[in-house]
Amino acid sequence: MDAIGRLIRPRSVAIIGASADATKTSGRPVAYLQKHGFAGNIYPVNPKVAEIGGVVCYPDVASLPDVPDVGIVLLGAERAHVAVRELSKRGTAAAIVLASGFTETGAEGAERQKQLMEAAGSMRLLGPNTIGLVNLTDSIVLSASGALAMDHFPAGPVGLVSQSGGILGALLSRAAARGIGLSKLVSTSNEADLELADFIDFLADDSATKVIALYIEAIRNPARFREAVLKAQRAGKPVVAFKIGRSEAGAKAAVSHTGALAGSDRMYDALFRQLGVIRAKTFEDLLDIPALLAAGRTLRGRRVAILTSTGGAGTIVSDSLGVAGFTTPAPDVETAAQLRSLQSGSHAALDRNPIDVTLAGLQPDLLRAAIKILLASPSYDALAVIAGSSAVGSPALMADAIHDCLPLSDKPVIAYVSPYAPDVVSVLTRRGVPAYTSAESCAAALDGLLQAGMPNEVQTSGSIAGTADVSDFPAGSLDEAQAKALFARFGVPIVAEKVVATPGEAEQAARDFGGRGVLKILSREIAHKSDVGGVAVNLTADAIGARLTAMAHEVEARTGKRSERFLVQEMLSGGVEIILGMHRDPLGTAILLGMGGVTAELFKDTTMRLLPPEGGLSLVEAAAMARDLVTWPLLDGFRGRPKCDVEALAATIVAFSRMVAQLGDRLAEAEINPVFVLPAGQGVKAADGLVVLNV
Repeated sequence: MDAIGRLIRPRSVAIIGASADATKTSGRPVAYLQKHGFAGNIYPVNPKVAEIGGVVCYPDVASLPDVPDVGIVLLGAERAHVAVRELSKRGTAAAIVLASGFTETGAEGAERQKQLMEAAGSMRLLGPNTIGLVNLTDSIVLSASGALAMDHFPAGPVGLVSQSGGILGALLSRAAARGIGLSKLVSTSNEADLELADFIDFLADDSATKVIALYIEAIRNPARFREAVLKAQRAGKPVVAFKIGRSEAGAKAAVSHTGALAGSDRMYDALFRQLGVIRAKTFEDLLDIPALLAAGRTLRGRRVAILTSTGGAGTIVSDSLGVAGFTTPAPDVETAAQLRSLQSGSHAALDRNPIDVTLAGLQPDLLRAAIKILLASPSYDALAVIAGSSAVGSPALMADAIHDCLPLSDKPVIAYVSPYAPDVVSVLTRRGVPAYTSAESCAAALDGLLQAGMPNEVQTSGSIAGTADVSDFPAGSLDEAQAKALFARFGVPIVAEKVVATPGEAEQAARDFGGRGVLKILSREIAHKSDVGGVAVNLTADAIGARLTAMAHEVEARTGKRSERFLVQEMLSGGVEIILGMHRDPLGTAILLGMGGVTAELFKDTTMRLLPPEGGLSLVEAAAMARDLVTWPLLDGFRGRPKCDVEALAATIVAFSRMVAQLGDRLAEAEINPVFVLPAGQGVKAADGLVVLNV
């Protein structure tokens, strides 16, 4: 096995700094290995103790009878590197360092972490500041988490990787209480060496894992993360991620509108969407969604049947499903007739949805019959069964009744447990029926399953970066004419325009453009011209000269800067204004598309895509961006309006993305606002532009 394989499935484990007191943190690893049935060799290392838990204790790593696959280092931050070096010299595959006090504490801690990595040499390192890992598939516990004091944890198909040690313990205990089986749990924490992507890659190959769940604080290596997730997707293993830090408090302001519209969390949204990662919106979703995904069933649509014996709970679930975009249609005529044949009487409500079978909780045969009918019905894509108070006394009756019907269909079946009854939740989940205690969780789980069935947006044949010569453009902020000349060099269509300096030149330019035009100041120092009175639209040729003189005085009064050059543009009408920009982030570089004009930041109707490693976006991705917008109907002929030239818009997005890809780090900011998307067949035109180039 490779080093990570030996870390996850070791045949021998050394515990450096082990204590004979099992109540202490340093005493837990030996106790947990024994308690949970580790079948390999355990080598405690402590020069002050002869034996721990009936196992021989060794004075140092050099005294161990053979080379351990894994070493758990329980020493403090100041001494951990000593043990790591000794393990590395012995040829140990990997070490787990639990101590805190490294990069998370500042410069001094960062120096200690550097020392730790130097001591490790070629040996792999998990941590530091980690709680370790748990391999439930093979009953191997390499952790000091207090959550492991529980006697039993159900093994199952969900693998979990967390960048927080405490969260690992929290999810382990929560999953056990709910009957959700986990395969492997790993806390990566500081990720001095082994990181999130390493374990996603491992779990993609792990036969015991069907679903991968991630608790993410920050992705330190986006390229590796991308590769690992795509590998998991190719292996048919959906990835669910809960990313903390969703608020944009403290987001850095930028010169362009794009900087305010983007933000780091939007970048994660874009990355997850492109890779097909299902984003858990709440911490509970990180278990709720994988629990349903692990059931291995297929959701083909949004129509859900709700089978209940308690009307109020059914209504709550129906409402939450509706908010999430699901529908709860009434049964078709044939399905309704079959349901009515099961139960007569005025109390039954079998021709509507929720379908209220009043005695189902007390009559398992009735419940089985109703479930069979609904699973076979062409009216529904999924079934939600409400477990009411009658299920509390004998949860196995309901669980068995539902479980017996599962082989009849591959449609998803979930349960909503209405009373507070943790035992019912656990029994149902362990019997293959994911059970939830909130209606919102039911909706989130089904939505996650629906997302898992959709193809991700990653294009295998990405667009190649442009190769235009841009050596003649100066560093710093370009004026608008320069910015649009740069865009045009990559194939972005721009409006007809002319640089002028005098009222007479402005009048002649307006006549050349049909008698009307747009007048703007031309400055490398003023980014938002309209904010200082530097833009005037729909001016006649007779009026534009006087407006130029007045504009020069107004802008100088507001900014203290005298404008010597102006831009006259053709006057456009009849198009939809779109903003097209780029945003850089530690996660990568993204292209942003949204509603444009001066209201761009007000409405914030935007979508983003990260650039692929091979260059710009593809036409498929560009067209998908346009359809993402809430204002897409305006481009698609809303209420009789002419359809816009969406094909030309997609081509412009691709051209812009190629420019961003080619310029790379030389490009600090770039934005076109607005791009006028004209009626179909008439193309698009960039009407304003902003570019900031690094030296």
